[in-house]
Amino acid sequence: MSRTWFITGTSSGFGRELTEQLLARGDRVAATARRPDTLDDLAARYGDRLWRGRLDVTDTTALREVVDRAFAELGRIDVVVSNAGYGLFGAPEELADEQIDRQIATNLTASIQLARAATPHLRRQGGGRYIQVASVGGQIAFPAMSLYHATKWGIEGFWESSAPELAPFGIRVTLVEPGMARTNFGAGAAVLGAPLPEYADGPSGQLRRVFSGELPPLPAPGDPAKIAAAIIASADQAEPPFRLTLGSDAYALATAALRDRLEALEVGRGLAYSTDADDAAQALTH
Repeated sequence: MSRTWFITGTSSGFGRELTEQLLARGDRVAATARRPDTLDDLAARYGDRLWRGRLDVTDTTALREVVDRAFAELGRIDVVVSNAGYGLFGAPEELADEQIDRQIATNLTASIQLARAATPHLRRQGGGRYIQVASVGGQIAFPAMSLYHATKWGIEGFWESSAPELAPFGIRVTLVEPGMARTNFGAGAAVLGAPLPEYADGPSGQLRRVFSGELPPLPAPGDPAKIAAAIIASADQAEPPFRLTLGSDAYALATAALRDRLEALEVGRGLAYSTDADDAAQALTH
């Protein structure tokens, strides 16, 4: 049975790959992008199975209008995919205020606002799927990517809290956590802060040299087509996973980070218990 999907950020990367695969298998896609003309080739090939909307996800009013229009014109949307996002790189003091604001607005606030806009429709129609394209960067962190990680850790917290609230309405949530994939996320679409000489020999300076071609590119084992196929398959599952870790690097990095965190937590166990009030500590011993 064919489904209808709503996807943000479809001009390139995972959004474009998802759109292509879904249309090829017979589904209907409401695709949004800042430049919908980037999908002209797909519109010519698939006709009215591709619904297009112009959208800058940082414009909350426009986002709500596009979501409402898509549900009104298409009748039912089975899967909503929050995919739009990008990476901002540099040490915190190298970043401009406007860069910080836009990174948060695009990667975090827009994802929250899309969920808020889509939820009433999904609830009224009796359920659906919400897929948030996040990142293994919501479980681990690298230097020179602090603002990017802040948004990805933030969206993890948002969905940890919100997903149980939506479950009674038949709305299931999946957080997709890919590692480095062969998209244009890196040098092709990187946004960099203004370089400061104090950071030239540190991680920020090294990353700039990677993007400029002075150093070898970062390893990117992930295949965008395989990642998109795994995302689509998760939506077909009766019991979809809450987290979908994709890529050997994502699995290894997340596993190591979680083990390190648990070990550090265990080391501090005695101190943690020692700070309880006396009556609470006595209750634990009985």
